Amino acid sequence: MRKLAAPAAGIAIGLVHLIPFFIMLNLALKAPTDISSKWVTPHYVYLDNFVNAWSQAHLDRALSNNIIITATSVTFVIVLGSLAAYPLARYPTRWNNFVYYLSISMLIVPALTILVPLYKFIVDLGGINTYWAISLIQVTFSLPLSIFMFTGFIKTIPRELDEAALIDGCSRYAIFFNIILPLLKPVTATLIILTGLAVWNDFQFSLFFLQRRTVQTVPVILSQFFSQFQNNVAWVAAGCLISMIPMTCVYLFLQKYFVSGLAEGAVKG
Repeated sequence: MRKLAAPAAGIAIGLVHLIPFFIMLNLALKAPTDISSKWVTPHYVYLDNFVNAWSQAHLDRALSNNIIITATSVTFVIVLGSLAAYPLARYPTRWNNFVYYLSISMLIVPALTILVPLYKFIVDLGGINTYWAISLIQVTFSLPLSIFMFTGFIKTIPRELDEAALIDGCSRYAIFFNIILPLLKPVTATLIILTGLAVWNDFQFSLFFLQRRTVQTVPVILSQFFSQFQNNVAWVAAGCLISMIPMTCVYLFLQKYFVSGLAEGAVKG
């Protein structure tokens, strides 16, 4: 019985996570006038929900905004996080340890607690409705996790590699970019997925800092289908399915690195 308990629990957890997707797929394939239960699979396929969601929400523009913001944020998170993690992992001085623990302590700070001063700061900078401001905010709140995982992963890489490269005349920058960075593929793939999903699905920051419709992201655009005068659940479900495609492709491409990077990046964090 004990041998069957773990697989049974895994299957149960998997089914629980599939329930929202099943409901969303059912709603997306039903006509808006179909009032049957969301649990009942339709005997027809109604694709107008996808057409209406795409045209009414201008999902082409919203997806472009998502791609620009996500790609920019993830790039800076990976570059800055890895560069910061290398000296923190290789030189555990008192000051570096202080910086490391200070950075990872930011993981427990809820973003909404500083939303008001952050909004005032971005307004003063003229960053409302700009890609650079929302990307900078995403990078700021994603860097602590990046530093934590990169530092833990680099600590698992033998120091002898650095010492051998130094003997051969390599600089610290050459060691990092030519030796350490190529070894960071698993944790880099993990952070691309985790950070990419967080930025792609972000609603709280995008709602406040992207107020002009032309720069709004998919979550904010789709939320506008719910109001006092309309409730287009089927369109939202269809839009959500469309918005899932890019990040699903990224995950499928990087999944072989995901588990190993997630585990090894926290071993010595």
